[in-house]
Amino acid sequence: MPRSLRVAPQYIEQVKLAVRRNGYPRQKDLAEELGIALATLSNFLNGRPVDYLNFDEICHKLGLNIEEIADFEDNDQSSHTSNIENLPEDEVEFPNYIERPPIENNCYKNITQPGSLLRIKAPKRMGKTLLIKNIINYFKKLKYKTVGITMHIADRKNLSNINLFLQWFCNIVCKELELEDKLDKYWNEDCGINYSCNIYFEEYLLTKINSSIVLALDDVDVLFSYPHIAEDFFTLLRVWNEEAKSRKIWKKLRLVLAYSTDKYIQLDLNHSPFPIGIRIELRDFNQAEVKDLAKRHKLDWDDVEIEKLMKLVGGHPYLVQQAITYCLNHNKINFDELLETASKEIYQEHLQRYSLIFEKNSNLANAMGHVIKAYNNNSNSNSNSNSNIKPSPENRFELESLGLIKIEGNNIQPRYKLYVDYFHYLCSNFIDNKN
Repeated sequence: MPRSLRVAPQYIEQVKLAVRRNGYPRQKDLAEELGIALATLSNFLNGRPVDYLNFDEICHKLGLNIEEIADFEDNDQSSHTSNIENLPEDEVEFPNYIERPPIENNCYKNITQPGSLLRIKAPKRMGKTLLIKNIINYFKKLKYKTVGITMHIADRKNLSNINLFLQWFCNIVCKELELEDKLDKYWNEDCGINYSCNIYFEEYLLTKINSSIVLALDDVDVLFSYPHIAEDFFTLLRVWNEEAKSRKIWKKLRLVLAYSTDKYIQLDLNHSPFPIGIRIELRDFNQAEVKDLAKRHKLDWDDVEIEKLMKLVGGHPYLVQQAITYCLNHNKINFDELLETASKEIYQEHLQRYSLIFEKNSNLANAMGHVIKAYNNNSNSNSNSNSNIKPSPENRFELESLGLIKIEGNNIQPRYKLYVDYFHYLCSNFIDNKN
């Protein structure tokens, strides 16, 4: 995997237009939502080198195809090629993908079941999107038809009402399946929007395609902010899954939904896809997987060094990768120095992203502050219970979605020591101001 990428010159105007097309009047608005420096976004939009992970995240947010717009030829091909040559043949397309057994095999096994519905849940930046790409790649090799859509690509116009959204959705699926658009023939608003979409799939898309179809929808929790869309769309997905139990044509459809949280939303559980199907939760990398990732980047970290890093950031894929990238860019740095620079340099943008969120939402900061305070108190008293800390459901879901806390039963704790160390004083100030 190259350490950095740049937008190819012929696509610079296209990516600049994508910013406004996705509803961001200013570059600053997009940078703040992504939690990256404005200078990093400016470099991306003007064809200058950007860290690979930031490049991938910006493309994902704007609905851009990284393989299409990236100038791979302008990067150090010798190091990129050596990484690929050392990998098994079936991993060449995703050289940075680390499997987390038995997650991948469970996904493959369940998706092969007729009419299956798979739900992938994990906080942001835990690797949901990369897992979906891996799933799509796997089933392409098995001659399945595959469609991958991120809900971040839906613009404000398409999210304004359910009719526009479902027509947009059908158009995207149709294009991905390389079929001709025939909405005019099947769409009849007098019969109902959901009914029209259902007929379009049943009488056209599923009939036209002879093989099974994997339809993977990433970031579906984006729709939680649009209840006028979510209620009808999620009801439709639930209906399709129910239809597959008794009707052969719907057994072709294999649904994959990825989301960050069971965010509090007023959905009738009897009409929602979230209580059904198979739920997959992405875990952190374990020590062996962190070591594997480091080795793929030619870093010979020993077990003691890996334990030190994991004590700070667990096995969070993004945070581990950031440490690796920093180490590669500062090849003379020793491991202890690497850890000392963590909050000031390696994770500065990542942490500032959360700081901006807390500045805009003092209630969320206050909730995080109480979780950290209780954790520190319990650590000092050798107690393992945080059951007395109960943020509101919305704050709890939001903090979990952001990856800042972990919830086990009634026990709520900060997810990593990095967050305890960095946010201890910031969030304490919110508590003091509240009082």
